[in-house]
Amino acid sequence: MTQTTIAKAVNQGLRAAMEADPKVLVMGEDVGKLGGVFRVTDGLQKDFGEDRVIDTPLAESGIIGTAIGLALRGYRPVCEIQFDGFIYPAYDQIVSQLAKMANRSRGSVKLPVVVRVPFGGGIGAVEHHSESPEAYFAHTAGLRVVSCANPADAYWMIQQAIRSEDPVMFFEPKRRYWEKGELDIAAGPALGLHDARVARAGEHVTVAAYGPMVKTALDAALAAEGDGVSIEVVDLRSLSPLDLGTVIGSVEKTRRLVVVHEAPVFLGLGSEIAARVTERCFYALEAPVLRVGGFHAPYPASRLEEDYLPDLDRVLDAVDRALAY
Repeated sequence: MTQTTIAKAVNQGLRAAMEADPKVLVMGEDVGKLGGVFRVTDGLQKDFGEDRVIDTPLAESGIIGTAIGLALRGYRPVCEIQFDGFIYPAYDQIVSQLAKMANRSRGSVKLPVVVRVPFGGGIGAVEHHSESPEAYFAHTAGLRVVSCANPADAYWMIQQAIRSEDPVMFFEPKRRYWEKGELDIAAGPALGLHDARVARAGEHVTVAAYGPMVKTALDAALAAEGDGVSIEVVDLRSLSPLDLGTVIGSVEKTRRLVVVHEAPVFLGLGSEIAARVTERCFYALEAPVLRVGGFHAPYPASRLEEDYLPDLDRVLDAVDRALAY
């Protein structure tokens, strides 16, 4: 058991996957000599060479298009999109080609491509550096969409994603990259790639979150404990497919649900979860499912970032409203 950061855990997971399979490649802008802008790929090019850790041009569409070609030839490319807001030039390649090839070929062609996306805000960056585009890809059939929230999941989930025969969008919470947690490599993965987990047990309200908002939800649960409110926190981990069974099991116990994500509330993942849980748990719910997220507006300049991002107080306010019904 060791203490490490999410960034280092992703690095270790990539290293383990590359050691296990010579067909695994890492490619993206500045991933080689620089080791990535967040140093997530630090040291990989030195140890595995320029043929397996490839510094690409600044061309996201070209990165994904090239990865598709490599996957057709038997490789397992891991593409890094340097910042979330840079992914849009590659959107057509991802949703029109990467997501569709298995169906187009009736399953005879597989594209085991992983697209790593540092996402979310909280780093005081300029425009196009703090987006939360996960709902676009969760809406696209043919893609698996996941997000890690701690070092253990970062280490195991990146390897599980690389082993998948389907394309995987791997969203990494960039503002949590340097937060530490436990990693026990000897123990093996505790869950499958698409399993949710109960991060904290509770009795009165379920708070479901993923990526950077899991820590916020856990902080809210700790703060509410002082007022005698017991919050159960569910880390979704997978956004497509969704492990609704774990969420529903929690809601049937607590009878209340708050869904939290950084992305705008309007048509966000919370909308789908709220609808599904309401359908399945209508007679168990004692309050409507509430959502906490970003506003339906372009991501603001850094001086307004704290007002835009969901925080502990906004989560606790939703919990209070759920309990007031």
